[in-house]
This record gives sequence, C-alpha cells and structure tokens, in this order.
Amino acid sequence: MTDLTEQQRPTDQAPGPAAPFAELLEIERLDENTFRGHCHAGAPMRAFGGHVAAQALAAAGRTCPAKRAVHSLHGYFMLPGDPARPIDYQVDRLREGFTYTTRRVRAVQERREIFNLTASFKLPEPAAGDRHRGMPPLPVPESLPDAFSHWDEELRAAIRSTDGFRDLELRFVPPDAPGVPPAVAGMPQQFVWLRIATPLPATESLLHTCALTYLSDLTLASTAGLHEQPNFFQRTEPPRLLMTSLDHAMWFHRPFRADEWLLFAQRSPSASDGRGLSLGEFYDRDGRLVASAVQEALIRRLP
Repeated sequence: MTDLTEQQRPTDQAPGPAAPFAELLEIERLDENTFRGHCHAGAPMRAFGGHVAAQALAAAGRTCPAKRAVHSLHGYFMLPGDPARPIDYQVDRLREGFTYTTRRVRAVQERREIFNLTASFKLPEPAAGDRHRGMPPLPVPESLPDAFSHWDEELRAAIRSTDGFRDLELRFVPPDAPGVPPAVAGMPQQFVWLRIATPLPATESLLHTCALTYLSDLTLASTAGLHEQPNFFQRTEPPRLLMTSLDHAMWFHRPFRADEWLLFAQRSPSASDGRGLSLGEFYDRDGRLVASAVQEALIRRLP
C-alpha cells in the first residue's frame, strides 16, 4: 500500500517510522496469512471496535500488492473482544484481479470469531469526471475548543493518558455555529474536526487509511443516540443509553492524510427496533470529500 513497487510487501519488512498512534496499529506476522495484534479498551472490558477494524484492515493490506489502495471495507462486530488478550487476524485471499483485489479477515480470540471484515483494494485509474458533494462552510478547527476543554483537569489528564486518546485531537462544531446546515426533523446531526496529533509517514497510505478507520468509530454510533443524550465527549451526566457497534462500512474516495484536520459530518436518519443508523462524510481542509462511512449501532435504554 505504499508508493514503492507492485510486489507483495516482504514479510520481514519493517514498518515506516512509528509515531505513538502508529504503534496502536502494529501487528505481528505469524505466517503468510495470519497476524496478531492487541487492542485497547473502548468500554470497560471490551476492545474498542475501531481499533479491531483498523488492525483487521492492516492485516488485509499486508497481503496485497503495494500499489493497490483500499477503496472499501465492510465489517461485522459479532462478539466483544477482550483487551487483555491478543487477537489473531486470519486473512483469506478471495480475489486477485487485474485492477481489484479482495480480502476477507476473521478476527479470532480464544477460538471465537469476534469480528469479520471484507476489504477491496484497487489500482488507481483516471476519473470519468470528478465530482463530490460540497463541504458545509463551518468554522475552522483552530477557532474551536478541544473536545475535552470542559472536563476538569484531573479527568483530562486521565483520558489523555489512555492508549485511545493519547494521540488524537477532536474539536466539535457547536450546533448554532455559522454554516451548520439547518436541522431536519428526525435526523440528528453533528460535526467534528479530528486528526492524529503526531505525523504519520507520508508514503504509508495503508497506515493513513487504517487510522481513518479507527477515527470513524469514535463518534459515529453516538450520532444515532443524540435524540436521547449528548455524545461521550460532550456529556456531563451519566449515560442513559447502552450503545455498541453492530456493523461498519467505509468507502475511500480520494487520497488524504489522517494526521491533518478532517471534518467528519455525521447524521442519523433512523432509530428503531433497538438499532440506530448513522451516515458520515470526511472532508479535508480543501473541501474534498475523501471518505464516507455508514454504521448501525445497537441502542438500548439503561435501567
């Protein structure tokens, strides 16, 4: 997935320069098609789903020709992962096409499949007319407070010391800020600027894609519950909902850097039957639509 050669990535090739966040995505190669990783907790005693999905995508990419970029992924979360135990990623090489390559990954822990992923990779080709939806004219991230600014100093220090947030920046756009699209009945929305806080290797496109996969799971599910409670970052009271990701899909439209500010525009058109659907779009600072995400989450009221 780097811009090196069309050959397979060697099994003993060292990754690019490792920033603190990049270390979260490191996986050990056990054999030609099997990798092992460790994921941090997203909820007590549960591995963070975005971390599992990002490592599964990294495993798929390690078996693909280097010049083929991820263009889509589809994943299902089946069982909670244990952050105290390793996860094995078993890759099936489904297709080796002239332009497209397809991989399936099973994330296995203690002989139980906790997550599965199908990812498609492709060679770049000329666009047949480039177009995309425009980015809303929202305040720039430098004008907005850090997502943790309203937390007291002790809580901020505690959250910043965890693996999941030690190297991330998030800044939410207030609902009444200039440029926020008008609210639509029955469709909560939220907008957040986010990025990896330390530089990632520019040539490691797979790393940037895996990083965005990780970032996409931070706030998307919460969008489906905004009619009941604020998201985790802005909530000051105990949660009223139990929420967990059921499935996750992404499409990567244009090149981007995950260590530069991206606007994540999110909305939820439906919540019913204990499930909520959320849609998200990622835009870079130039207003280009670089990726889209869709997620369904379990939503239940806590007793």
